[in-house]
Amino acid sequence: MKKYRLLPIFFCLAFLRLTPAARAEPAAPATSDWSLHTQVTSVEQWHYSFPSAYEGVNSLTHAYEAERTFSFSLYLDRKLWPGAELVYNPEIFQGHGLSQTFGAGGFPNGEAVKSGFPNLHYNTSRLFLRQVFGLGGEKEAVEDDLNQIAGKIDVNRITVSVGKFSANDFFDDNRYSHDPRTQFMNWALWESAAWDYPADVVGFTAGAVVEWNTANTTLRYGLLMEPAVANGDQLDPHIGRAYGQILQFDYRYEWNGRHGTVRPFVYWNQAHMGLYRAAAAQQYPEDIVPTRAYRSKEGAGISWDQELSDDVGAFARLSWNDGRTESFAFAEIDRSLAAGLSAKGRRWSRPDDVLGAAVFVNGLTSDHRHYLAQGGTGLLLGDGGLSYAAEEGVELYYAFQYRKWLQISPDYQWIKNPGYNSARGPVSIFAVRAHLQL
Repeated sequence: MKKYRLLPIFFCLAFLRLTPAARAEPAAPATSDWSLHTQVTSVEQWHYSFPSAYEGVNSLTHAYEAERTFSFSLYLDRKLWPGAELVYNPEIFQGHGLSQTFGAGGFPNGEAVKSGFPNLHYNTSRLFLRQVFGLGGEKEAVEDDLNQIAGKIDVNRITVSVGKFSANDFFDDNRYSHDPRTQFMNWALWESAAWDYPADVVGFTAGAVVEWNTANTTLRYGLLMEPAVANGDQLDPHIGRAYGQILQFDYRYEWNGRHGTVRPFVYWNQAHMGLYRAAAAQQYPEDIVPTRAYRSKEGAGISWDQELSDDVGAFARLSWNDGRTESFAFAEIDRSLAAGLSAKGRRWSRPDDVLGAAVFVNGLTSDHRHYLAQGGTGLLLGDGGLSYAAEEGVELYYAFQYRKWLQISPDYQWIKNPGYNSARGPVSIFAVRAHLQL
């Protein structure tokens, strides 16, 4: 085992040496002007050999493999003046996904979005200013949480956030599937997968988000920076030509006395992207780089969650994009449908445990399929050819709440036609996730 693989284990053991009592009930902050939290997540993931007629440079390796991702985060939030807060999240990442995070549209490890480093890597993940403008009337309580200071704010309010953050901090939320550190891990489940959201290689962008909140609705608009190249580590400084826009409307309702939320959104990206059809017509169709120019990508999606009982909830996501230009920042998915259930363990005397089960189906446009069939490589895919079929998958996880601050989650995923290739798979993928949060 490589030496760097031992570092996450040592880090977690250092936390575990603390007594449960010392960590289960952290002391209340001395002042409400601050919020401080931390998290550690380690994911061990592996698969055994699976059928594969052939593979290319971006294929999920057909032979047995195992990988780990590790992250450590601090969440610092400081009040500056009435309604204003400064949010700062330093993070450390290590590791990468299976097959160097290639080979599946719905990739099986959400932490691998941020982890592609053989050694510990520092990142300023969030550094932004949030200003809340209260509009008067009824107030609601806000609990101390990650990037959130306890207090009371107007229900009717406008919030402006400017700086560096992740686009999905504000958009495409879902009560039962939005955090791969504690919920579903597959990219097609914790996000609307056809939303090619603006992000650098570790999942963050810079920009501004404006939110208008009322008792039952929230309207959000974001103007965000795009990476300079597909999956790049630098954001494009040509902000007049490269940017992403998204508009989302959240509607909160009750059905049979149970809470539910529906969140439709539309987005429009402008970036220096290649064109699939033009690339496939080249003498060397596997290279999309010569076709890159500033052009747009449009898409839409909807996220829904519904409480079914005190312990059970359902969710679904549907998303689409035009699929003309290369997948640029998130997943290589042009169409996606996902649905699942989440159940707390009260019935088996484990009220803080959670059992989750979900399914998904991903697809590609004809231009995208033809490019890959010609030997093209993309953001995540490239088998050297393609016998196209929809990518289908299932994920099951059980989050065992060992302590208030420690969660252990075995996870199983089954993916049919990984990378949309009927000549490969199906593959069973196993994982164990440890998540500490204080």
